[in-house]
Amino acid sequence: MHKVVLKTGRERTVLRRHPWLFSGALQDVKKGITSGETVSIVSASSEILAKGAYSPDSQIRVRIWSFDPAEEINAEFFRQRISHALNLRKTFISVEDNAYRLINAESDGLPGVIVDRYAGFLVCQFLSAGAEHFKYEIVQQLQQIISPTGIYERSDAEIRDKEGLKLQAGVIAGDEPPELIQVTQGGIDFLVDVRKGHKTGIYLDQRDNRQVVRHLSDKKEVLNCFAYTGNFALAAVRGGAAKVTSIESSADAYSTFLQQVKLNGMDASKFENVQGDVFAVLRQYREAGRKFDMVILDPPKFVSSAEQLKRGCRGYKDINLLAMKLLRENGLLVTFSCSGHLSPELFQKIVADAAVDAGREVRMIASLGQPADHPVALNFPEGRYLKGLIGYL
Repeated sequence: MHKVVLKTGRERTVLRRHPWLFSGALQDVKKGITSGETVSIVSASSEILAKGAYSPDSQIRVRIWSFDPAEEINAEFFRQRISHALNLRKTFISVEDNAYRLINAESDGLPGVIVDRYAGFLVCQFLSAGAEHFKYEIVQQLQQIISPTGIYERSDAEIRDKEGLKLQAGVIAGDEPPELIQVTQGGIDFLVDVRKGHKTGIYLDQRDNRQVVRHLSDKKEVLNCFAYTGNFALAAVRGGAAKVTSIESSADAYSTFLQQVKLNGMDASKFENVQGDVFAVLRQYREAGRKFDMVILDPPKFVSSAEQLKRGCRGYKDINLLAMKLLRENGLLVTFSCSGHLSPELFQKIVADAAVDAGREVRMIASLGQPADHPVALNFPEGRYLKGLIGYL
């Protein structure tokens, strides 16, 4: 087995069990190591510390599989990691729910591996060189442990470019999934397009937060921004909302939204759907003097790199300021960021600054985040990407 030698002092991150080693931490790398190959990680004093997957094209040069230097990275290793992840979900996921994240990459000890379950189908993303290298071993273990109807690959995320990997998508095992897979979360039925849907189909990470919105919505007039297929709107109406106005730019997403309203037997008159740019529509509502009892902001990622942080912060401030201008007294702002480069503290500061500029006094009554099927390993704080808060105005 090839080895990579760390610079003096760089073993500290490994000893703290952080799963990433950047290129600048490596002192000596032998030629001939292939992409995704398992390597031993050795300190400057020649102590073998861990085993990881080598990625010659990425700034994250090694993603650590195991901090036990004696552990073999083989089929049994993946079987144990997958089984452990599945046991966690069995503890926290309701038996009625059949849509959830089964493997959450580094936080489940499988760097670069995402597996989401939608009823009888699994949707996988292999986002790192090591994950790609062991793709078929992982798929084989998933088949043996879970016996899904089919496994679909959605390795079409841009992060693969940084790993020197081509984007890939398609059936990787078993049956072809239907055009839309019907699933249940929190007593609401959803339709999932695993081929073209955002992420692997829907935003599984908002499951608990949709339930929060449901409990807060009784008799309220709700504005749902960046609605996608309207899952927050469905939760609000199920919770007794008087009316939900949803803004979304995608016509395809709205088509699915309408199908879901019918699927759940909901009163279509309680939904107002507006196709357009959220920023522009909110400015129109501000000029028209429209008001709401609750505004939900679940925008796409505004910050994808450290270089985009300043611009992204302006976007988050702008959208929250506009939302506050549209809220009635005693209104609720439910606002999120899914940008991993934005810390919870900075996000809270942005919302606070927006409140000052909006001339509104806002009290934070709840902090929101990821559900149990999106765990955050304490040695990997980068895994905490979704943050949100509820503000009372």
